[in-house]
Amino acid sequence: MSEEVYHIPALLPETIEALDIRPGGIYVDATFGGGGHSKAIVELLDAPEGGHLYAFDQDEDAVSRAPEDERFTMVYSNFRFITNFMRYYDVDAVDGILADLGVSFHHFDDTKRGFSFRFDGPLDMRMNRLARRSATDIVNGYTEEKLADTLYIYGELKQSRAMARSIIKARSEAEINTIGALIEAVKAHIDPRKEKKELAQLFQALRIEVNDEMGALKDLLEGALKVLKPGGRLVVITYHSLEDRMVKNFMKTGNFSGKVDKDFFGKVNAPMKTLGGKPIVPGEEEIERNPRSRSAKLRTAIKL
Repeated sequence: MSEEVYHIPALLPETIEALDIRPGGIYVDATFGGGGHSKAIVELLDAPEGGHLYAFDQDEDAVSRAPEDERFTMVYSNFRFITNFMRYYDVDAVDGILADLGVSFHHFDDTKRGFSFRFDGPLDMRMNRLARRSATDIVNGYTEEKLADTLYIYGELKQSRAMARSIIKARSEAEINTIGALIEAVKAHIDPRKEKKELAQLFQALRIEVNDEMGALKDLLEGALKVLKPGGRLVVITYHSLEDRMVKNFMKTGNFSGKVDKDFFGKVNAPMKTLGGKPIVPGEEEIERNPRSRSAKLRTAIKL
């Protein structure tokens, strides 16, 4: 399988520029995926000078594609454990960390993984297939209130309550364990004019919950601050407003609420300094070449 089929890395030149890579630096790609960003980073590193990249991924398919290179180490784990693994590899501090939070094309296009509403198949959505909880467990096991909250908070679906009621009713008759069965259960509450958008929001909400994506991102950001050197760079590419808000707040204030802490003289106390005012987004050419990059936003911060 070619890299292009597995995943096309978003904002690749912009990412490499944002990391400001030194040949002898130590870097982390928290989301290996198809390996596009990792490959570009490794090509700029010099082994004799100590240059090295540690890449994380919890998906065995991605891990199996890891290259053999003296400048590269593959870490088969969720990126939320970044501090543990840097300690394990005796790395005191790193020069840069990248996290591209997008889901690989491979996941969306693999009918067995259950990430896309475009195909029928098992209702799974686990990034780590060794994880115990799948989307089937959530859809069939959550209370109506908890299910509605999940769809509202992570999918921003206004009809979340009605959807939850319909799911509860449908599962009382038979377990909802396929994509088709889930869509059938909620179709009465989907606006035909916004069908793709609302189904995408529904699947996004379940995927985030299955994989605890917001909790993992919180752990990654806090961990990144611990392992980055002063002057080290944190580069994050987000794809929806929940992620972007969390990353933006953390980079600007060092917390997730976005509350600014100032000293007696009015100077902002923050552990990082953001680069640029607005996030970097793909240009028209990239969007045409890779439509799935349309919602990507790249933010960069330097540890003070």
